[in-house]
Amino acid sequence: MTLLHAPVTTAPELPEARGTVSDAVRSRLRAGPGRLPDESEIARCSAYGEDLHLSLHLCYELHYQGFAGVPETLEWDPDLLRVRALLEHRFESALRHDCRDAPPVDEALSALLMEPVDGTGVSRFLLARGESWPVREYAALRSVHQLREADPHLWVVPRLRGRAKAAMVAVEYDEYGCGRAERMHSRLYADLMTDLDLDPSYGRYVDAAGAETLAASNLMTLFGLHRRLRGALVGHFAVLETTSPPAASRLAEAMRRIGAGPAAARYYDEHVEADAVHEQLVRREVVGGLLDDEPELAPEVAFGIAATCLVEDRLAHHVTDAWSRGESALRTPSDGRAPLPNRAWSGR
Repeated sequence: MTLLHAPVTTAPELPEARGTVSDAVRSRLRAGPGRLPDESEIARCSAYGEDLHLSLHLCYELHYQGFAGVPETLEWDPDLLRVRALLEHRFESALRHDCRDAPPVDEALSALLMEPVDGTGVSRFLLARGESWPVREYAALRSVHQLREADPHLWVVPRLRGRAKAAMVAVEYDEYGCGRAERMHSRLYADLMTDLDLDPSYGRYVDAAGAETLAASNLMTLFGLHRRLRGALVGHFAVLETTSPPAASRLAEAMRRIGAGPAAARYYDEHVEADAVHEQLVRREVVGGLLDDEPELAPEVAFGIAATCLVEDRLAHHVTDAWSRGESALRTPSDGRAPLPNRAWSGR
């Protein structure tokens, strides 16, 4: 396969602000010292809203690739870390309230394995509709996370021990292509984007991604950055690995149905095979090993599962509701440019 674009992983440009809080954070990153929001301003933000989640994305990206023109020293700027902590508290508090009735770990994991015959969701919608434009929109939205796919999960490795650590590393070894750069899942996703005539540049579609997409991405980083949330991170990891194979199978078929190139289907085919093995390893060794070592973390694992399902369901409802109305699920950047090129793309 010949790529139309080589995946670009240089630091992205700063996204446009979406409110007073993200504007203040963005101004600090762009221009240096300046007033940052206080606790009362952040408390007024919607816990699942655009302003808060872009602000968190701006703070979190400093720990990944950063932004073009933003000094790397700001990664540990005390004032930005203070703001980040307030944003995290607002988000986490809402999640804990909304997930307060989370079932026990075993019950939650068993529920993930049961797919209703008449179930809904993004993969079922895209397979049933067989249209190219929502498939391309979904690929663009997911790129916010998928172009750094396994990175947030790696932060938990030094916080685990024994069976849980060994199994976590084994699964992540697959995510990183078993030592082959061209087989890394983030690279496979960039190839998928190229097959769909999307720009595979890292961070390219953040401006087009709404709060629901950013929240799903931010959740991984929130859990990954904090040792106290290692149980929640393991719960998050278990959800992704357990639910991936059936959804990936439908998405691979959706890619073939719209006439996408081979790399588009290959990404999801890879997840059907690999994640079917990973699911057992994660349940028995990562979750099981962690709870054998630290049984007191069971409520945190259950919280991680519930919170992941919550934010993923919010994203799924947002995009499928828009598509059902024949509308785009993407935000339009403030400069009025179309978020995606060639919306009428009809395959190869």
